[in-house]
Amino acid sequence: MARRGRAWRRSSDHAWFITGPLTILAIVCATITGLIADPAFGKWPLAAALLVAMVVVGMPVLNFVVRRQSFGVTLTEIPLVLALFLLPPLTVVVIYTIASMLTQTRHRFAPAKFWFNVAKAAAGTSLAVLVLQGLPPMRGVGPGTWLILFTGVASVIVMSLAAVVGVHTLLQSWHAGRDALRSAPPALLTAAINASIGLMILIAVRTTWWSLVLVGALAAALVLVYRSYAQFFRQHRTLSQMYDLTRAIGERGQDGTLVDALLGRVRALMQAEYATLWLPAQGRHPEVLLTARVDDPGLLDVVHTPAALRESAAKEGRTVAVGRVFGVEPGQPRAANEAKVKDAIVVPLRSGQAVIGTLEVANRLSDVGHFAPSDIPVFETVAAHAAVALENSRLVDRLRHDANHDALTKLPNRRRVTAAVVEAVKIAAPGEVVALLLFDVDRLRQVNESLGHAAGDKVLVEVAERLRTCVPSSALVGRAGGDEFLVTLRLESAEAALELAGQLREQIRDEMVFDALTLDVDTAVGVAVHPDHGSDAVTLLQRVDLAATAAKSVPGSVQLYNPALESRSLRRLGLAADLRRALDDGELEVYFQPKVTLRDRRLVGVECLARWEHPAHGTVAPEDFVAVAEHTGQLGRLTEFVLRESLRRSRDWAHGEQPLAVAVNLAARTLTDQHFPALVRDLLDEYGVPAQRLTLEITEAGVLDGTERPIPTLLRLRDLGVRLSVDDFGTGRSSLAQLRRLPVHEVKVDRSFVQGMATDPGDLAIVNAVVTLSQQFGLTVVAEGVESELTLELLQDIGCEIGQGFLFSRPLPYERLEAWFGAQVDPETISAGELPRLRVVP
Repeated sequence: MARRGRAWRRSSDHAWFITGPLTILAIVCATITGLIADPAFGKWPLAAALLVAMVVVGMPVLNFVVRRQSFGVTLTEIPLVLALFLLPPLTVVVIYTIASMLTQTRHRFAPAKFWFNVAKAAAGTSLAVLVLQGLPPMRGVGPGTWLILFTGVASVIVMSLAAVVGVHTLLQSWHAGRDALRSAPPALLTAAINASIGLMILIAVRTTWWSLVLVGALAAALVLVYRSYAQFFRQHRTLSQMYDLTRAIGERGQDGTLVDALLGRVRALMQAEYATLWLPAQGRHPEVLLTARVDDPGLLDVVHTPAALRESAAKEGRTVAVGRVFGVEPGQPRAANEAKVKDAIVVPLRSGQAVIGTLEVANRLSDVGHFAPSDIPVFETVAAHAAVALENSRLVDRLRHDANHDALTKLPNRRRVTAAVVEAVKIAAPGEVVALLLFDVDRLRQVNESLGHAAGDKVLVEVAERLRTCVPSSALVGRAGGDEFLVTLRLESAEAALELAGQLREQIRDEMVFDALTLDVDTAVGVAVHPDHGSDAVTLLQRVDLAATAAKSVPGSVQLYNPALESRSLRRLGLAADLRRALDDGELEVYFQPKVTLRDRRLVGVECLARWEHPAHGTVAPEDFVAVAEHTGQLGRLTEFVLRESLRRSRDWAHGEQPLAVAVNLAARTLTDQHFPALVRDLLDEYGVPAQRLTLEITEAGVLDGTERPIPTLLRLRDLGVRLSVDDFGTGRSSLAQLRRLPVHEVKVDRSFVQGMATDPGDLAIVNAVVTLSQQFGLTVVAEGVESELTLELLQDIGCEIGQGFLFSRPLPYERLEAWFGAQVDPETISAGELPRLRVVP
């Protein structure tokens, strides 16, 4: 049995280290044989006939591939047995060597391999005839002759096997030599079978030469049977491998290993040295250029198929095949050090009418085998299955990507960030924290309503880009949904997380320019860290949400989670149903806090404040139940309740012969209700209160949100005659100049500045500036939080007109307000047409 393969990875010149000794051994053995045996060359007709037989049977009748090697089963031992018995020793060496040369020439082997095979044949037969000279002479065709001829054939096989093992070990490694040695049993078995056939022919020939006719007829019949069997065997093997390939594609298409399964099986099915998949870049998918090569684990990014073939197949959309069988001899590949491509098939991969890539095979294994035209339909069928599987795999990959990423910003979504937090918690080292930062973009809803959702989307994309470029490389940025963004990473402490949150917030606050529009965007930031605030991702996400919600109460702040936030959140959650019942049963009350002129202490009105005494929880803070009302759709009912109670008390006020002006706080969301102005008009008519007696107070963040959204509602309210006031002025980022474009009448300076006037020159300067500029714009100024005589004097000095605070009175129920008013009025100051003057509360 002859063994042929593409195993020459190192320089083929190294093969001469084996070829040289083989040649020397052949010469030495032949010389010794010539000295011992009869040197006469006779029986030339018989020698010529056996030479022809050796050349004919030297062609493989069965080829199979193991790893990189192609094995060919030949019948060379049959004529060798006849030659060893019928011809002189040197004649056997000569005709066997000549037959090997002729066979190698037909296969067009490289010079190194050609001379290696010739030297191997010469050395093997020389050793065989030398061994036979040392054995007893053959007499007849009995068992003794059988043993001698078996020994001669075995000598040839052993020498051939030793040479192959040696060359594989030299050119590759001892592992390759060991693999070659493991092929010895099949080789010896095949040689024994062939030698037995040769002995049977020898016995028949020794009986009568006419037996050759029968032997020839039997050989012809065997060839026909074998061809039918070989064709059936190839078809069965192809169907089995196609089934295996189709099943593997179906199983691997969902787990990301499709390419591995595809290329390995394509290479095995086509018995090719290289199988390549080429998918040009499409969208976000990178270009795939991967090759499976025999004996190399995994996939490589090297390709031996000439680029011109791939480009031709992809451009023309048809199969391209090159090689000796197809009548085209391919040229050299890209790199000079790459093996020559002897043949290749390139099939385009189609998705509908479009070509999405190519599937390629190169170098049919074995030096005598080539891709045939019959291989093309098989390979095209494989390519059709592969194209469908690849498109399905791409679709699954795209769906998997989309399921874990936000479509607008391309950032990971909440699910993906949650998985990242889970992983980070598992691998966090002692002494470090897993930080979770939640950025809530302020006033995005107002941007969407005023400028359109396209503008809001631009804001979100810009915020995402700023976060992505500003965070440390170890951080993961994701979009939690809506106007919320999450950042998670490992840091050394919670303080480091707070510092990073502040830095990122400042980066986001830079002006955003979209065409001719410039927007100021701020964020409220919540921070939670593992292990201080939770041991799992779900808890951390819940608590960072609470921290961000708390940060919203102070615009632009950074809030670290603390347990009090959770108890407050749980309390708010439980208040939702109770608030609805309280509104139904009239459990809420309205308190009134006086507004007094600072120069002469005269009552000019009251601010109406909702209060709720819960039967189980006690006093509920207004910011808590107002937040609950906003999130449960009860804000409208709450606002209407306060308006009705305020207007009723204004109508019923009969003290001091002066009407009672009332001020009601509005949530920013109320200004988005187009029916609210009509409600105010109807209530004014219902209670018979003049519109100028009602003041509606909106927080600075609600009325000055950087958009035109609140202006239509404000204009309609102004047209009713209602007074409008900007509450908590100074806590936001707006300026007095922005008030000029709004139909407001009053500015209320936030209590944080008023209470700090006596001790902080900065607060005093701010209040002074607000009072001065507001008066220039024709706006009334109300100072909140007046609690001391010193503060009162400072406000008087800078010209502030009106104040409210504990110095005058706390918020009071209506009955106590009447009593307070009666007790505080100075009777000597009462005169017709003037407001009564009040005493100062100690």
